[in-house]
Amino acid sequence: MKRILLVDDDQAIRKLVRMRLSDLYEVVDTGDPAEALALALENQPAAILLDVMMPRLSGLELCQSFQSLSYTSHIPVFVISGGGPARSTFVEHAQRLGAKAYIDKPIDFEQLKSKLAVELAKDLPERRNQIRIRMRLGLKLNGKNADGTTFEEMAITEDVSANGFLGSCARRLEAGALFQVFLVRDSFRFAGSARVMREEPNSAAWQRYGFQFEETTAEWVMHENRCQPEFAGQKS
Repeated sequence: MKRILLVDDDQAIRKLVRMRLSDLYEVVDTGDPAEALALALENQPAAILLDVMMPRLSGLELCQSFQSLSYTSHIPVFVISGGGPARSTFVEHAQRLGAKAYIDKPIDFEQLKSKLAVELAKDLPERRNQIRIRMRLGLKLNGKNADGTTFEEMAITEDVSANGFLGSCARRLEAGALFQVFLVRDSFRFAGSARVMREEPNSAAWQRYGFQFEETTAEWVMHENRCQPEFAGQKS
């Protein structure tokens, strides 16, 4: 079942869309547009549905962001909004930004399903899994001291790729040290084993290190099984 990302600050609309599309798609939704990019990277949606009028970021601003980033530029975006005197302006702007369709509220779900089916049947370009993207993730690193005792260290990524990440932590790490990497979410999820390849110059309290994976699991945000189609943020 393909996954759809819905971004709308109206909880009732999100509930209705989930109910009406759940027979065909898995719907991931948020009422906070600031979370949209991270959710797109994490959940690998086949399409994105955006409301136009939202606090902090509008659907059109989000559409522009998705279209400008290499890993999200190929995700079909559908703009959903009410009518009103500004409708024609919104439609024109959405088309210029590359939106596949502009769906009026109240939503005609047969029309929406039809447009989704047509768009998702198209072939998408292959992903480029070596691209690095700027993404902040909380990690737990499990490693061993020189005497063989184990320790845990919390870290934060600055950018990620399929093969590694740039991360910062308070503990001094040795080049070549191997760590088990866990994503910190509602629980600790094992993402793979990574080795410290280099120490980055840094004047902050936390030191930055370049890590390279020796193996990854499907939990890693850039794992090949989670990157269909291509997603990313800004190239580093």
